[in-house]
Amino acid sequence: QVQLVESGGGLVQAGGSLRLSCAASGRSFSSNSMGWFRQAPGKEREFVAAIRWSGGSTYYADSVKGRFTISRDNAKNTVYLKMNSLKPEDTAVYYCAAKKPYYSGNYDSPHTYDYWGQGTQVTVSS
Repeated sequence: QVQLVESGGGLVQAGGSLRLSCAASGRSFSSNSMGWFRQAPGKEREFVAAIRWSGGSTYYADSVKGRFTISRDNAKNTVYLKMNSLKPEDTAVYYCAAKKPYYSGNYDSPHTYDYWGQGTQVTVSS
């Protein structure tokens, strides 16, 4: 059974930082492109960041570019999202997602991801 489990969310003041982790289990995810999405109350799920399966290319939503960094440690089967300079509008449930092995492209579309975690809440106070 493939599982993605997010952790690292919490309450932080504006301007602060958090690092989210997404641990994959069930098999190796070194061949899977991975993404982070978020969903605020009453809003659709939106793309945050993605990293290609080879790990060499990263992609970001304009709203987080320069503040968030996605990375992966294939030895630990884990993907990270380092979030700096957090703003109240970053408040949302953050989800980790994985594409099928060796799939790439359309990183900002949630419909192209096949595996999802349960999400972790990030709340940024003003």
